[in-house]
Amino acid sequence: MDFEHYPDSHFRYLTRADVIEAARDVDIVEAVAQALRLHAAGQTVLPEEAYLGWTTPQGDSARLLAMPGALTGEGRPPVVGMKTINASIGNPERGMPRAQGFTLLLDPETARPLALMEAAYISAMRTAAVTALAVRHLAVERPQRLALLGCGALAQAHAALLLRTVPTLRRITLYDVAPDRAKSAAHRIASLPGAADVETVVADGPREAVREAEVVVPVTTVTRGYIEPDWLRPGTLVCHVSLDDLTEAAVLAAGTVLVDDWSLVRDDPRRLLGRMHRAGTLLGPDGTPREGVTARPGARRVDGTLGDVLTGGHPGRRDPDEIVISNPFGMSVLDVAVADRIHAHAEAAGLGARLTL
Repeated sequence: MDFEHYPDSHFRYLTRADVIEAARDVDIVEAVAQALRLHAAGQTVLPEEAYLGWTTPQGDSARLLAMPGALTGEGRPPVVGMKTINASIGNPERGMPRAQGFTLLLDPETARPLALMEAAYISAMRTAAVTALAVRHLAVERPQRLALLGCGALAQAHAALLLRTVPTLRRITLYDVAPDRAKSAAHRIASLPGAADVETVVADGPREAVREAEVVVPVTTVTRGYIEPDWLRPGTLVCHVSLDDLTEAAVLAAGTVLVDDWSLVRDDPRRLLGRMHRAGTLLGPDGTPREGVTARPGARRVDGTLGDVLTGGHPGRRDPDEIVISNPFGMSVLDVAVADRIHAHAEAAGLGARLTL
């Protein structure tokens, strides 16, 4: 073949504004729920993610994540794609979001690029959708008080979605190590749809923020746990989004611990649950320790996955007073599922730009 005369290969490019516009017609919570059900049924492909970390010239921690995935169920051609999300801890001080990247969809027949779109909005909203599903299925009945630890883009995405999906919500307590950021977030959240009957307050410290909350959502950048078990009231649901805010003692004391995908947690050496598994204090859902590791006295087992709860394979909360932890590592198949629906709406509405390779 004459490599200089390939036929044109077009794909749709969606900016953040295009993604947000197309997403108006997408039920992101249902898209995520369906992807979790498919994953629980073994109808997805979820390879290991690629991780690259470095220190920036200004001394900040930065990283790149490349996360491919595919959905193979529903009696339709597979949905194949990849999310790349990159972050630098110093970005907020530069006046820009901490994380940004692209989500790529491929034609399942030719493997050619089908669509390329801004990733941060999809990533934030599908993360918030996992939390919304956890609240729906694992929180106490009629939760009224939410605590958000960390007041960046993820906190605001959570507030916006939970105000729509948790009609019993009456109070949102915010905490951030930067008080001005917490105050700004409180002001923005108070103006969101659904916030008229919800009190938004800023706490002086993390313990004060969580002590009365029925739902606790850490969305921080910490790498060392600080939430102790006695900080949490009976019945609290902790949606452990940023993965390192709980102490090991809090995990061991919980009544139920659920993940989104055990293999991602098992193979990760950086985050709390992966470190606990390597240390022998956390066992897999089958009750076994890591190969070559001896289970320590007092080790606890991961109870299952959120997908198991959605499909009826796990009962979820078993006691109104137990602490439940949902630890969503973050699965690329969820981003791919949401991106697929956004792409369909963008195609129908003619959003974005048609580019060629």
